[in-house]
Amino acid sequence: MAHRTAAGHKPGDSRVRDARAPGLARVGAVSHNSVCLDGGLQTELDAAARQIAAHFGAGQQPALRCCERLLEAAERQHSELHLNFFNKPLTFRLESWRGVEECGVEDALARLSLAKSQQFVQITSATRLELLLSEEQAKPEPEQKLTKAKIGGLDKEIQLVEESMDYALGYRPLPKGIKVSRGLLLYGASGCGKSLVCEAMCAAAQARDSKVQLIRINSGEIYSKFLGETEQKLAAHFERAYAHYPHPTLLLLEDVHTLCPKQDAGSDLVKRVSLAMLSLLDQLSSGSRPESSRTFLLATSSQIDALHPSIRRAGRLDCELELGAPAPAARQQILHCLLQPLQHNIQESELEQIASITHGYVGADLANLVYTATLATLKAEARALELRDLQSALTQVKPSAMREVLIESPNVRWSDIGGQAELRLALQQAIEWPLLHADKFQRLGIKPPRGVLMFGPPGCSKTMIAKALATESQLNFLSIKGPELFSMWVGESERAVREVFRKARQVAPAIVFFDEIDAIGGERAEGSTSGSSVKERVLTQLLTELDGVEALHNVTIVAATNRPDMIDKALLRPGRIDRVCYVGLPEPEARREILHIKLRAMPLAENVVDIVDRLVTLTAGYSGAEIQAVCHEAALSALEQSFEAEAVHWRHFEAALQMVQPRTSPELLRLYQEYIKK
Repeated sequence: MAHRTAAGHKPGDSRVRDARAPGLARVGAVSHNSVCLDGGLQTELDAAARQIAAHFGAGQQPALRCCERLLEAAERQHSELHLNFFNKPLTFRLESWRGVEECGVEDALARLSLAKSQQFVQITSATRLELLLSEEQAKPEPEQKLTKAKIGGLDKEIQLVEESMDYALGYRPLPKGIKVSRGLLLYGASGCGKSLVCEAMCAAAQARDSKVQLIRINSGEIYSKFLGETEQKLAAHFERAYAHYPHPTLLLLEDVHTLCPKQDAGSDLVKRVSLAMLSLLDQLSSGSRPESSRTFLLATSSQIDALHPSIRRAGRLDCELELGAPAPAARQQILHCLLQPLQHNIQESELEQIASITHGYVGADLANLVYTATLATLKAEARALELRDLQSALTQVKPSAMREVLIESPNVRWSDIGGQAELRLALQQAIEWPLLHADKFQRLGIKPPRGVLMFGPPGCSKTMIAKALATESQLNFLSIKGPELFSMWVGESERAVREVFRKARQVAPAIVFFDEIDAIGGERAEGSTSGSSVKERVLTQLLTELDGVEALHNVTIVAATNRPDMIDKALLRPGRIDRVCYVGLPEPEARREILHIKLRAMPLAENVVDIVDRLVTLTAGYSGAEIQAVCHEAALSALEQSFEAEAVHWRHFEAALQMVQPRTSPELLRLYQEYIKK
C-alpha cells in the first residue's frame, strides 16, 4: 500500500480535497475511513481495496505490491485512475505518493468495515443539527460552593442560624428538659441575603457530615390544579426527610408566605395548603414521630406581614431572625467580598467611602453596583476596576427598596438657593450633624432632633430647600404629599402612613419630606374622639410612627406648610417635630443672590450689576418664585419682540414687573408674625 496525495474529480466536478487518515497520513482514492469529495460524497478504503485486490489477484500482499507499481507508473505518466464506487464512476489524478510499513496497512485494512461507514443523508428543513463536544469540552466546570467566608456583613446572623441548626440536627447536645426548636424563619427585604445564608448553611452541613440530606421545597411548584395533590406533594417532602432517619435532613422552604398567607387573602386551595402546612409543622416540632428528631426546617420570607400569624407561634417557626439593610461597616465587608475575585485598584479607604454613601443598599444592590461598574470597564477598555467606576455606577443603581415608594431624585444644591443662611444652618444641625458627629451626641447624652417644620408664604423655596438638603447630605429622600395618603377604603390611609415609615427605616438614614403637612396633620376639632374621621386616624397613625414603640432611628422628618396655625399641637411637641423654622420673604441681600443665580445663564444687554441693583429695589415684597417669574417673563418679552433677539434689555424687565405682582397678602404675613410670638 502507499501513502499518497491524490486529486480526484468526476467529469465536470471540482477537485478532491485531501484527507488525513490515522497511520496512513494523506491519501486519495485509497484511504482509511474516507476522502471528502466536493458535494459530500465519501469513499471507504475497504471498497477501493477490494476492487484493486479483485483486479490484481486474490492475495492481499500481491495486490498491494501491484498497486504500488501501478501508482509509480501513473505518477510518471501523469495518468488518471478510474474507480467505480457504488455505481458512480470516479476519476483520480495522482499527484504524489510514498510507501509505508505493510504491516501497518494490513492492520488498518483488517479493522475497516463497511458496517461502520458513515451514512449518506439529505439535508432538509426538518434536519436537526446537534453539536457534539469532545470529552474535554463536555466536562462541567467545577461548582463553586458558597461558603460562610464568601458572605460579607452577615457574620452574626450566620452564627445564630448555625447554632440553631446544630442543636436541631443533633451536633450540639442540649440539657434534658429543653425543647429543641426545629424551625427557623429568616425574613427581610428582597436581596438582603436570605438565600445566601441558606446556601451557606447547606454547604456547612454537608462539609461537616456527608450524610446530610438537603430537601428544597419550591413553593411555586407545590400548587396543583388537582384536588388534594398539592397537600400530597407537600407531605411527601417531609416523608422523605423522615425516611432518611437516623441521618440528618435539612429542609429549605423559600417564600413561605406563598404557602401560608393570611386567611383573608387566599382561595380555598390556599387555605387547605395552609392548614396542611401547619399540621406538618406541628408534627415536626411535637416529636410524635421519632424520625423528626434529626430534621430542621429553614424558611424564608420577604413579606412577613403577609404570613399567617399561626405559623409564627411557639412550636412551629418559633425562631425568627430579621435580615435588615446592612450598616456602613457591613456594606464595606460585602463590597470587599464582591471585589475579591475581580481585578481592581480600589483601596480599603475608598471602599469605606463608597460604603458610607450607599445608604439603604442591600447585598443584591451592592452586587448590581459592582456589576454595573465592571460592565463600564469592559465597554471602554480591558482595565482594572477603579473608584471612579463605582462612583459612576452609583448614578444608575439605586436601593431596590426605594423603587417601591413615591420618591423624587432631586438635583438641587445649596448654591442654587439664594439666601436662607440661618435656615440652612438649622437644617444641617438637625440632619447632617447627627450623622457626621454621632459620637459627640452620644457622649453628651442627647438625641438629635426628630423633625423640622418649615412654614412661610408660598414660593419661598421651602420645597427647594428640602431637595437641596437631600442632595447635599446624600441621604435617601422620600417625598410625600399630604393628600396622596388618603384613600376611600377603610384602613388604607393608615396603612399608607405605616408603609412610608417602614420603607424609611429600611433605607435609613433617610429624609421623609411631607409637603403640605397641614392636609394630614390638621388640628383636631374640640370634643371629637380619636379616630372619628379618616383625617384624625391618619394623624394618630403619624403620631404613633414618630415616637411609638418602634424606634425611628436615623430617619428625619422635614415638613412644609403655608398654614402652621392649622397643624395639631401634638405634632409639634418636643420629640416629634421639635424644630420650627420660619421661611419668610427674601431680604434685599437674599433677593440679590436669587437674581445673580437666575441671571447668570441669561445674556443681558446692560451691565448685570446695574440690572440686579434696580431689580432688588423694585422686587420688595416678592417671593423667590415671583422673582424667578420676573426674569422668565423678561426673556419671553424679548422673544415676543423678535425671535432673533440675542440679549434681554432693561425694558423687558420693566414689562415683566408690570405683569408679575407680589401675591403675599399683609394678612398672611401678620398671621406668621403672631404665630412666631406664641
